Amino acid sequence: MNASAVIIDGYVDEPACLGVPPYISPYIRTIAGVLETYGIKPRYLTIDQIREDPSILTPSPGGLAIMVAGVTVPGKYLGGTPATLTEIQLVGARLRGMDRLLAGPVGFGYSPGGGERAVRKAVSGFDHLLSGSPAEALDAWLSAGKTHGDHSYQRSDPWAIAGSTIIREHPSFPYVMCEIETARGCAREVTGGCSFCTEPFYGPPRYRNIDGISGEIGALYAAGARHFRLGRQPDLLTYGAGHGEFPVPRPECIGALFRSVREAAPDLLTLHIDNINPGTLARHEEAGRLALCEIVKYHTPGDVAAFGMETADPEVITRNNLKAGPEEVMRAISIVNEAGGARRDGIPELLPGLNFIAGLAGETKDTFTKNEKFLARVLASGLLVRRVNIRQLMPFEGTRAYTDNALGRHDPQFRAFKENVRKNFDLPMVRRVFPVGTILRDIVIEQEGPLSFGRQMGSYPILAGIPLRLARRTVIDAVVVDHGMRSITVLPVPVNVNLLPLTALRWIPGINPKTAAKIAGARPFARPEEFRAIAGSTPIDSLLSFTSPSAR
Repeated sequence: MNASAVIIDGYVDEPACLGVPPYISPYIRTIAGVLETYGIKPRYLTIDQIREDPSILTPSPGGLAIMVAGVTVPGKYLGGTPATLTEIQLVGARLRGMDRLLAGPVGFGYSPGGGERAVRKAVSGFDHLLSGSPAEALDAWLSAGKTHGDHSYQRSDPWAIAGSTIIREHPSFPYVMCEIETARGCAREVTGGCSFCTEPFYGPPRYRNIDGISGEIGALYAAGARHFRLGRQPDLLTYGAGHGEFPVPRPECIGALFRSVREAAPDLLTLHIDNINPGTLARHEEAGRLALCEIVKYHTPGDVAAFGMETADPEVITRNNLKAGPEEVMRAISIVNEAGGARRDGIPELLPGLNFIAGLAGETKDTFTKNEKFLARVLASGLLVRRVNIRQLMPFEGTRAYTDNALGRHDPQFRAFKENVRKNFDLPMVRRVFPVGTILRDIVIEQEGPLSFGRQMGSYPILAGIPLRLARRTVIDAVVVDHGMRSITVLPVPVNVNLLPLTALRWIPGINPKTAAKIAGARPFARPEEFRAIAGSTPIDSLLSFTSPSAR
């Protein structure tokens, strides 16, 4: 038996600038659990760590190396960028002398990004490709030399608990989201599901029981985890709802699930969700609304229900067996606003997010006009949407979209649509969701510089730029002072007028560069009145502080 092992994490489920902050997937934790049950204490490295210092990746002769890699959602990344095919091969080559296993979504195929097919190909540098469920495949390889494993929650739940302490080795720990799987498979697999989706490969839904979920949450909590996202299933609202094309949500199941999480992790800091099917909400309004209310009862604010809308074009919807038409999505947006639109700690409890995909079969130039008209209607309605994710199709072999698609046919229209949405929808919506004066709690700095960047922990947190040099992993409360198309500018609160550099002073709402220079020259101010004599009143007056430099 191998005495040592290293797990290399090259997998990212979603673009971090659009999706969650640094996180660790169930693949990693259950693989770690398998190794633990064989008496092997694994080492854990992310591909970002290896990029920064390749020397940390040293082979242990006779040991075991498992790399989890692949991309399921193309996009741009702030951090946690997935491993490229070249990097995967280089990692394998560097680990000569070890038994090298490759696992994860790379088994579905590889593509450098959206707009191209994900092609299955042999990856040099590795001895075996683990197929099926990674943890079960690893167990099969360790016990019998086989490389395929069929998934079973009965088997994987104990591994999830055994591997929970691996999170402490994540470079962002404790600021790391723990993705929690609640089900696997597609309720619409009888009709083939959406043309591009790989979830029907897993068959009909298999729901993980509450004891398994809460057991894993409790183990992660004991290991130091405080940030959780429930999901990794096509529609969280149908948890425990059984089978059928659009099963009726069972609010009591949702409530029991979230209550069990709270009991297992009483002082958690983040509890958010992932995918919600707008078709479920539109077809089962009352049950869906009650289920959403159960989520809001137990979660933490700033949550996002990701809607896989994909398009507002009825022809594309029909050709690709999509989940909901524009009227149904519009109704679903309204229901989520009703259930989750109230603000807590300054931010909405739960808002919808919209996903669009370009390149689906049936797409025409007019498809993008229909998408723009739909978003204009949403904006005019006064409803809130947290974010719009626009991506190009990345079809996987075995899906209908692999051979039936419109890849590359409307690239100019795709680019124009994306630019239109950013300017004419995203910017006004960001202003609506995060008005000037909104306070965001516990922003974690992820990128240091003259303009530092950070985010709250959660599902699709807004990217915050701070015009100050702040060290990575600094945690601040901050107030919104300006808006970008997909980001905001914030200042730490309290906003200390006497201590801020000139470059930051000009970001106080209502203060232009000329006034900022006057303020800098007149400091320190002893009283607010002295400041207002130069600057006048600002929208964030109640958050201003006038501590003198000597008092630091």
